[in-house]
Amino acid sequence: MDIVDRSRTEAAVKLAFLKDDAIGKILDFRYAGKKGPLAKIRIKLEIDANPPLGSQEERKVMDFPFLSVVTVQDLSTLFAGKLHALLCREYLKGRDWYDFLWYTARGIPVNYAYLGSALRQAGPYKDMDIHVDRPWLRGALDHKIRETDFKRAALDVMRFIAPALQSSLELWSEVVFLQQVEKIG
Repeated sequence: MDIVDRSRTEAAVKLAFLKDDAIGKILDFRYAGKKGPLAKIRIKLEIDANPPLGSQEERKVMDFPFLSVVTVQDLSTLFAGKLHALLCREYLKGRDWYDFLWYTARGIPVNYAYLGSALRQAGPYKDMDIHVDRPWLRGALDHKIRETDFKRAALDVMRFIAPALQSSLELWSEVVFLQQVEKIG
């Protein structure tokens, strides 16, 4: 197995790629319509060397490839991380907005402590003395939504959406996302 370190020494998030043509012998990945030898599989790992404070975790039992317990961030913390990306990313990523719809449609609460810590740590709010709560978040999202080109965002995410579901992307608009903001608790 090859491990390629793609990190910059000053970066808070460290990157590594695991590459091995034989990993398919451990994990059974199948590609529809693909014939012949398995293509090379690459796994990208991102490790935050200085994670924001306030993360909430839970333990999950995994049963494949063998029975084990893993610790993962809870959905509230994951939603807060997605909101951080949405508010701070310097470019448009349709997946952020798709995930935003997923979290709000399910009524996932926001881990405000984690979001506030992440916002103060990196991005346009870095080192600002802001109190991140529901009213602050709604205002920040309102501003972000009004400056977002949702037609472009939908095009960006389209390749990941099953053809039968792609027509829902035509509904993406400022009105739809502002309505979803109202669902945030």
